[in-house]
Amino acid sequence: MSKLPADSGPSSAPPRVVAISGVVFSALYVTSLVLVRLAVPADPKEPGAWLADPMLRNWVRVALNLVPFTGIAFLWFMAVLRHRVGLLEDRFFATVFLGSGLLFVAMLFTAAAVARGLLDTFESGAGPDRGEAYTVARGMAFGLLNSFAMRMAAVFMFVTSTIGLRTAVLARWVSFAGFGLGLVLLLAITDFAWISLLFPLWTLLVSTQILIADLRRARLADCHDMSVPQVRG
Repeated sequence: MSKLPADSGPSSAPPRVVAISGVVFSALYVTSLVLVRLAVPADPKEPGAWLADPMLRNWVRVALNLVPFTGIAFLWFMAVLRHRVGLLEDRFFATVFLGSGLLFVAMLFTAAAVARGLLDTFESGAGPDRGEAYTVARGMAFGLLNSFAMRMAAVFMFVTSTIGLRTAVLARWVSFAGFGLGLVLLLAITDFAWISLLFPLWTLLVSTQILIADLRRARLADCHDMSVPQVRG
């Protein structure tokens, strides 16, 4: 008869790394989103008048330069969060967890690449009338980020909250908040673009909760070690 491993609890991943990577992702993603939202009109059919303003172009360029580091931080957050779940991981939910997270990063990078090509191609244009090429590239970047990437982010929130609820890695109220915010993100993202900020803010919430739980666990362990009398030989 085969035996299960003796330790069936969460593996000893460093939760502070989870918190730090999640905080870095949240900060970079919020910064890039705010810069893009302030510089580029939310309407995907806008004619591109913002390209005539050097300051707005610089804002968008800074936001696009942050995207690779944002994706790297999110991948690290995924990896160490999955390692923290450890042997309690369910293959079904793990597949959806990995698939939704990787698709989110892939679509984020693709949208950034399209936007970077659009910026490099049309920033030297004299007027807002840039033809069908601008319209297609603008609509593609908008659709990838808002219609597809954000829905993958909502799925990631659902499955992460489910895993956190089943394994007690996350507090129950954090998991329930993930369900609610994910539902809002899934249904309302195309109507109000600023709702996309819910995803990095929820990631920040998860990271903060994990960090606080780790600090409490370390404090209890220190108190326990101090209370146990040492036996001298």
